[in-house]
Amino acid sequence: MAEISKARPGENMRLIEALQYRLPIAGIVSILHRASGVMMFVLLPFIIWLFDTSVTSEVSFDRFASAFTAGIGFVPGVIVKLVVLALIWAYLHHAMAGLRHLWMDATHAVTKEFGRSSAIATAVLSIGLTVLLGAKLFGLY
Repeated sequence: MAEISKARPGENMRLIEALQYRLPIAGIVSILHRASGVMMFVLLPFIIWLFDTSVTSEVSFDRFASAFTAGIGFVPGVIVKLVVLALIWAYLHHAMAGLRHLWMDATHAVTKEFGRSSAIATAVLSIGLTVLLGAKLFGLY
């Protein structure tokens, strides 16, 4: 008896079709939630260095503060600020998306409409707060 195998879902999708697929906002927020977690994990040594340098002594705090203007080694201060800005976004997005998931788990709010609206709220709040804190980081206020 010959066994008939069914094609797996998506197996017949070509790369060009996959690149043209439009992911819903909830899917984008979910992917960014994972990416922000990876970013924070990978940059954890830098975060620990920043914290240690900022609280050890007054001299080390001055070194910490000068990293944002003079840079660190061969890395200019603007790059340090951009990395810190990326970390600010990663933390805010990861925290907001995590709260979104906790809310959905606690209230069993797993409808398509709630997923879309909460994803939009997560993206808007994390980006908005990142812009505000980024303005402070770059000295705009």
